[in-house]
Amino acid sequence: MTEPSIFTRILNGEIPAEILGETERVFALRDIAPQAPVHLLVVPKSADYRDVTELAAGDPSLLAEMVAFATELAAKHSDDGDFRLVFNTGAGAGQTVFHVHAHLLAGGLTEKSVGA
Repeated sequence: MTEPSIFTRILNGEIPAEILGETERVFALRDIAPQAPVHLLVVPKSADYRDVTELAAGDPSLLAEMVAFATELAAKHSDDGDFRLVFNTGAGAGQTVFHVHAHLLAGGLTEKSVGA
């Protein structure tokens, strides 16, 4: 049996975290190692999908909900509502938690900022 991801453990109350917002199927929290002035994580409550490619194939409506929720969060947490949404897919791309999640980055980003 696979161990629950850190996100599942946060949802279960095993690990403390400030949930910034949630819907029935998605929640958001701050990244513990921010790479931009605003760095939030948008995470499905379901651990059924390891990465965004699995999510897009298995539940495109949940992916759309994640993007819509990210848009709402950016409007609330960034000065201008502009944001970058990043999904790391695979260890070689920097994915360290294999429970699909998006990194919402905002706050004075440029085309060449944050490793672009």
